[in-house]
Amino acid sequence: MQKMLDKMQNNREGKKSPGDPQSLLFPESFLFQKWGRNLSHDDQREAQAGFIKYGYNVYLSDRLPINRPLPDTRDPRCAKKVYPEQLPSLSVVLIYLNEALSVLKRAIHSIIHRTPARLLKEIILVDDHSTNEDLGESLDFYIATTQNQHPQLKLLRVRHDRQMGLAQARISGWTAASADVVAILDAHIEVNVMWAEPLLAQIKADRTVVVSPVFDRVNYYDLEVNPYEPAAQGFDWELWCLYMPFNPEWYKDKDKSNPGKSPSIMGILVADRAFLGEIGSLDAGMDVYGGENVELGIRVWTCGGSIEVVPCSKIAHIERAHKPYAPDLSKHMMRNALRVADIWMDEYKYHVNIAWNLPFKDHGIDFGDTSERKKLREKLGCKPFKWYMENVYPSLDSWINLLGYGRIQNLDSQLCLDQGPVPGHTPIAYECHSYQPQFTFYREKSSHGGHSPVTSVPVPSPDK
Repeated sequence: MQKMLDKMQNNREGKKSPGDPQSLLFPESFLFQKWGRNLSHDDQREAQAGFIKYGYNVYLSDRLPINRPLPDTRDPRCAKKVYPEQLPSLSVVLIYLNEALSVLKRAIHSIIHRTPARLLKEIILVDDHSTNEDLGESLDFYIATTQNQHPQLKLLRVRHDRQMGLAQARISGWTAASADVVAILDAHIEVNVMWAEPLLAQIKADRTVVVSPVFDRVNYYDLEVNPYEPAAQGFDWELWCLYMPFNPEWYKDKDKSNPGKSPSIMGILVADRAFLGEIGSLDAGMDVYGGENVELGIRVWTCGGSIEVVPCSKIAHIERAHKPYAPDLSKHMMRNALRVADIWMDEYKYHVNIAWNLPFKDHGIDFGDTSERKKLREKLGCKPFKWYMENVYPSLDSWINLLGYGRIQNLDSQLCLDQGPVPGHTPIAYECHSYQPQFTFYREKSSHGGHSPVTSVPVPSPDK
């Protein structure tokens, strides 16, 4: 009775009890924009703490079944396809750093139960120096229990004694693998029905093709699956990955179940293990995160292979709201992009400097020794980057005719000329960044027949 009287008094005073809808402790948090309004205050605190730590809703993940069903988001024609009985064996590598245990368990469970046992040889967990306590004994117990339930399957753990970054973690997984084909995946995924067979069939037909599934997005806030349409995977001159259309021939077939050629590959890749080694595996000189996928894509294409996206293979991938292990990805991305450009891009390498608004010389960024990777390129007899631009990625806009680039900055502060809010776009002073509209280009003639705005002095010649 007293609780009821207290609630009535709170209502008269306009107060909200902890369990009432709209009673949010963290109204500005991305987590609570579309989820969690009915949680108690204690549960909200728990959910928010987990969200900050992981970048996704671990509170909800811990309460979802490990074996939750996924919607079959494939094109209906995929279910009718028949694949060879004899396919290559498969090693699955899961890369993680302080991943939530429930998310990691769900990934392992989905791989075991949605991959034919005759094909799945091993699952390799590569831990890039996690510090979470539950990734110690609790994970060991889960792996031991799972191993006892599936004695024909090998489960391995590889632990780094220091954080070595994404590229090195993938190399560690590839090195530990022993099957014909290696699939290198993020750990915050769930594979969908018949995900492996379409990938393995493509590699069986051509061992030099590196393949990627289509990623369905898992919302970071409610963990629901949103289907993505098949698309090629490209990049811009900063080497950020992006989705792009397949070539026109793919659309002429009017069959969304067909594989399509792709200039690059995103974070998940499947390849013939031996072929990946023959072309140099991955570049261990890449730092933390960023650019390693673009580097691999350029190398595969120019050194004798190709890349395909396979729409009949679907993987649900949690899209984090933020990456806790690297809050500022841009500095790692910039450094790695310069490294890729130096090794692979020939006369086009200065496009990366332009994109990041860096001088051609004396930019002060150490991207490591590239001599061994350049020797690898020469040894493999790889084609020039111009061939890649013309034959693989012709839609990547070239800035060869660029006269100037940059931004207008107040030398007495960190404020730059920027475009004001609509309507009107009145120019304003705003904190400097490296993105449009602050950062602009001036060309002899743009692709649209006009001229871009001038925002800097002319670009110096690279050899001066």
